[in-house]
Amino acid sequence: MKHRTVFFISDRTGITAETLGNTLTSQFDDIKFDPVTLSFVDNQEKAEKAIQKINTVADTQGIIPIVFSTIIDPAIRNQVQKSKGFMIDFIDSFIGPLEDLLGTKSNHTVGRSHGVVDLREYYTRIESVNFALQYDDGASTKGYQSADVILVGVSRCGKTPTALYLAMHYGIKAANYPLTEEDLESGKLPKTLDPYLEKLFGITIEPMRLQQIRSKRRPSSEYAMLQQCQKEVKAVERLYRQYNIPFISSTSSSIEEMSARILSDRNLKRRLK
Repeated sequence: MKHRTVFFISDRTGITAETLGNTLTSQFDDIKFDPVTLSFVDNQEKAEKAIQKINTVADTQGIIPIVFSTIIDPAIRNQVQKSKGFMIDFIDSFIGPLEDLLGTKSNHTVGRSHGVVDLREYYTRIESVNFALQYDDGASTKGYQSADVILVGVSRCGKTPTALYLAMHYGIKAANYPLTEEDLESGKLPKTLDPYLEKLFGITIEPMRLQQIRSKRRPSSEYAMLQQCQKEVKAVERLYRQYNIPFISSTSSSIEEMSARILSDRNLKRRLK
């Protein structure tokens, strides 16, 4: 398989460059991309060091590295563009057309989307994360009336990371509740969930993937046997259909896709920019 080094460069965290860049590179299955993130490149000295790293890769590997950039400062952006990398500049590509359309110049404010600009958003995120942790794995159900969504599924199917992602990125209060073997054998939802049917969203998973995950936690146990995983997954999907609970597979969908689907199906609005 071919390898290609990819740089994600930003004058802030680099999260946006990584997200957009990974979305593009994921379309090329026959190439293994080796990522390098260069964060907080916010002055000429740091820009020069970034250029040296990019040029070193180009010279030693003999292959032009790809550089995804979200640098705001035009001077630093132009400086980095002189490297030997293949530049894909997300800011330069879109700011100009937007300025033309809106009839005004952008202010080139660094970190506008990631800084704590709005304290209300900051506290919304903290509150949502605390909620996800407090109501993780069915630890408590007393506050379910305050939940935006309640994720359900078998043990180790991906409920907790999805709940935390919804909290961190959207400000959504997501609880999660594990459906046990006893619940599945009864063919009914636990009574504690009955009042919240409209808030439920199911997560499923391929049995073989579930076995791999469970084997790391409790190897050689019945809990981790493929037959047990197949049994639970089949039963939980039957339960979802019985109660008309929308569900998605954590095997075939990324956490970003799962979260977007949850918001759409449960008609939830993001509370964070």
